Amino acid sequence: MWRRSLGAGCRLFGCRSAVPQGIWGSSAVRACSAPVLPALSITALQAMDSWRKHFEERGVPEPEESSHYIMAHLFGAKTIQSVEQGKLTEFLSREETEQMWKLCTRRLSRMPVQYVIEEWDFRDLTLKMRPPVFIPRPETEELVELVLTDLETMCGTEDALDALHTCVEVGCGSGAISLSLLRSRPQLKAIAVDQSQQAVDLTRENALRLGLQDRLQIHHIDVMKDPEAALSLCTRASALVSNPPYLFSEDMSKLEPEILRFEDPSALDGGEDGLNVIKQILTMAPKILSDHGRAYLEVDPRHPSLIQQWVEVNVKELRYVETRHDITGRPRFCILQKRELIQGPRVGSGLRN
Repeated sequence: MWRRSLGAGCRLFGCRSAVPQGIWGSSAVRACSAPVLPALSITALQAMDSWRKHFEERGVPEPEESSHYIMAHLFGAKTIQSVEQGKLTEFLSREETEQMWKLCTRRLSRMPVQYVIEEWDFRDLTLKMRPPVFIPRPETEELVELVLTDLETMCGTEDALDALHTCVEVGCGSGAISLSLLRSRPQLKAIAVDQSQQAVDLTRENALRLGLQDRLQIHHIDVMKDPEAALSLCTRASALVSNPPYLFSEDMSKLEPEILRFEDPSALDGGEDGLNVIKQILTMAPKILSDHGRAYLEVDPRHPSLIQQWVEVNVKELRYVETRHDITGRPRFCILQKRELIQGPRVGSGLRN
């Protein structure tokens, strides 16, 4: 996969975690006036080096990678390494120079590169990106792998067949999770909901571009305000997956400008303890999942033990299965399973709540 040369976690948009502002403080953000367009012709190498220096001077993270990705995009390539090397020493046309200056000026304002070039890769997909829709992070690729591994194990069981291999995603953003699952499992169907109309529109656009629209239902629903609307659409699912807002509210002000200024805060802020949306999802989960269906959540490393304790007290129909760690060793993913509660005789085959 391309775009893997950057360090884990902070990849041209900043981690979804609180960090001291330091050089990312307000004074660095305000100083973003664009350098003057060069009067003479310059090569791609000269343009990239010039912008690397501008980015360094203004405290823009990953200055070299930023200039490289933007130039590669200008040439219609994924990475600068895939550009024919001879083109890098040729003079840029005036139009190419102007476009480079336009895009790099956006990056100078601390706009994430994903928004600057309007696309990014997630696993084996290239997705369109637009602010303020949440940018999928590398950790979420690991979440998809967890779900796929379990779905492979479940395939062929009566319960999986009864559920029609349906996955429900709460908070779809750009559609990264649902679309990646659909691409990997041709028999799977998915239902995705998001409280943001912009996210719903972008997910629909990405589904159409990838030819996956026939197996994906997308709905504009806020599960915090109208959980019943979601429950009326989402039942008998094999899996419920979500990368919900999970930051503690007090940490929001410490985020990097790339996140604070451009991404939707409602996709980040999980309330005082970061669990507002997570608790709502887990409360809904038993009514969404088929018997033995599983819920998969990406959370803050401080959350797994809190979630386990809360579920044991508040959602008897769920069993906390395990916590998985991300590639950096942090407890990042919670897996829960619907219990088949023992009840008296029943008639028919309706859902048990």
